[in-house]
Amino acid sequence: MPASLSHKPYRVGRSRTGLGLFATKPIKKGTKIIRYFGPLLDSKKKDEDAIENKYLFELTNRWTIDGSIRENVARYINHACRPNAESDVKPRKRKVFIRAIKDIEPGDEINYDYGTDYFKAYLKPIGCKCDACEKKRKKKRAEARAERLRLKEKAERKAKREAEKVAEKRARQRKAGAKKVAKANGKLGNGKTLNGKHLNGHNLTAAAGKRATSSKRGAARVLQA
Repeated sequence: MPASLSHKPYRVGRSRTGLGLFATKPIKKGTKIIRYFGPLLDSKKKDEDAIENKYLFELTNRWTIDGSIRENVARYINHACRPNAESDVKPRKRKVFIRAIKDIEPGDEINYDYGTDYFKAYLKPIGCKCDACEKKRKKKRAEARAERLRLKEKAERKAKREAEKVAEKRARQRKAGAKKVAKANGKLGNGKTLNGKHLNGHNLTAAAGKRATSSKRGAARVLQA
């Protein structure tokens, strides 16, 4: 990495994915920001075609730029699904420039779309961490939390309704029981019997027996006279 980049409109700094390239000055849309460079690899040469790293930039079916060298500051530019820059490829000149496609403000991270092949090979397995994808994940997490809360509240409402139904059923049962007791008490208060007993607790059968005995005794006394 160069010792100083103060004269450049960018700097290397910490980003969500490690290191990234950040604007230090306003960069207008259409401006060439930096060149992506490195040794050219010829796919027709087996030893060069066998080279693999994350910084290979394919120009044509034959030529590829190996951007892994330290001097290539453009290699710090991270991928974004909704970027503020793009790669401007010049196959005949075998050059690649990173060009702004939006106005970029100081402090903004510079990024461009790495392409479908790179995304599938390197980013998809671990999950893209660009701002757009982070927002999508946050939105999904928020929606999942909202759904869990909705289901919880639904379950609580259902449980409350069930509890209310049980309470109402018990209240009806208690009310019905109270009516039966009141009805029974009303019958007893009118001088009626319950299981052969009068309201005062005396056995009616026994009382009738006593009356019969008294009558017999009276009749006996009359006969003796």
